[in-house]
Amino acid sequence: MARSKSFKWTAFLILTGLLAILPMQFSKHEATVGADDEYASLVNEINQILQDERLDGALAGVSIREADSGEKIYDHIGATRLVPASNMKLFTAAAAFETLGEDYRFTTEVHTDGTVKGKMLHGNLYLKGKGDPTLLQEDFEQFALALKSQGIKKIKGDLIGDDTWYDDVRLSEDITWQDEVYYYGAQVSALTASPNEDYDAGSVIVEVNPGDLAGAEPKVSLTPQTDYVTIVNHAKTVAAEQPKTVSISREHGTNQIVIEGNIPVEGSRTREWIAVDEPSGYALDLFENALIAQGIEWAGKHSVKMGETPADSTLLLEHESMTLAEFSIPFMKLSNNGHGEVLAKEMGRAVQGTGSWEAGLEVMENVAGELGVNTETILLRDGSGMSHVNLIPVNEVSQLLFGAQNKSWFDSYLNALPVAGAPERFVGGTLRNRMKETAAQQNVKAKTGTLTAVSALSGYATTKDGKPLIFSIIINNDLSTVTPIEDAIATAIAEWDAE
Repeated sequence: MARSKSFKWTAFLILTGLLAILPMQFSKHEATVGADDEYASLVNEINQILQDERLDGALAGVSIREADSGEKIYDHIGATRLVPASNMKLFTAAAAFETLGEDYRFTTEVHTDGTVKGKMLHGNLYLKGKGDPTLLQEDFEQFALALKSQGIKKIKGDLIGDDTWYDDVRLSEDITWQDEVYYYGAQVSALTASPNEDYDAGSVIVEVNPGDLAGAEPKVSLTPQTDYVTIVNHAKTVAAEQPKTVSISREHGTNQIVIEGNIPVEGSRTREWIAVDEPSGYALDLFENALIAQGIEWAGKHSVKMGETPADSTLLLEHESMTLAEFSIPFMKLSNNGHGEVLAKEMGRAVQGTGSWEAGLEVMENVAGELGVNTETILLRDGSGMSHVNLIPVNEVSQLLFGAQNKSWFDSYLNALPVAGAPERFVGGTLRNRMKETAAQQNVKAKTGTLTAVSALSGYATTKDGKPLIFSIIINNDLSTVTPIEDAIATAIAEWDAE
């Protein structure tokens, strides 16, 4: 009887110990996938990387496939839906190439409902936007020059902007008030403008420099110069030894840009890309200024307003953007959020006749399904990845990347991805300062993704012995910098040799 009690007690202690250990084992980030032992060393190395304490309490999805066969060789919580951040742009770009084509161009048109008699245009002038987010101040200047070359010196009518190519919903449903003030959360319109060749549509660059003396008002400049926004300068120039505390923001629901804080004498400038409210009016203002600069005047009073171009109007000029293949470079390399949202609406317009997020996201989901993605397990809420409500498992990201390889547009798609450690801004993009002096440099081509408590890296890499692999890494609920973990995994793939 004593032996029986002793045995039971021993068994109880062993069971208790196992129960204590099991939760620890299940909490570890590791996986062992693969039909044979070919990739065993790579699997083990990635398992070790995922033991990093920075992942404690986080979810780390990792999926790796052979690029040739699509066979999964590593899968850690690969079927768990995660917030992808800007890895969403992989879906947007693939759908845009498939739907619109590599040679697709946005257009902008200038119409009139009147006639030209002598040097006078008798009628209204319409600026019709059709989604182009790459319009710069110089393009509006070219529009004005072209009209002048047609003999137009005066206009007897109104200047009307037409943004009806898309719906009038300016922000995707999960954008926050704080985000919409800055370029990365700018409003989306079929008629818009960008301040420079990064093409952050719907934003202006606000630059603050110190005044000449302490106590003087800081100097503020805008790019492009426009009266569409109002500057409220509460900032002060302070003595050289004082700290710089300048802030630049926009009051919600207005185009009043407020500058506050201190900037030291001879201190460095402060710049901010501020999103405007209602970018259609911003583009129209740049066009009006360009007309005036070319000496084109109005005969009598006129209005500058929004409206719809009449169906029987006369086309005076048409401007084409760069091709989608070219446009995908700033979109993907710099992870331009506005481009993702414009493409979503443009796909909706092209396929369903409605320039809305709802229509565009349906197109994106359909294309993903054609590329082998299980659309029953994904949730798409925008085209940029700004939403924290987007949900995609890493296995579906890697499947998308696998399916894309068989498309005629794949070379353009691959070329648009950031290249690890490549210093040129429009080559390395968001990866230009990562994985330098490693086997991943100039090898890994992948899309980054960053949101609060979200980080992602998905793309293509070639192993040391020349085997192409596809990988997707999405980390959610992280409270520290986890990009080194992503880089370590990508580098491990690049360094791996089956021999």
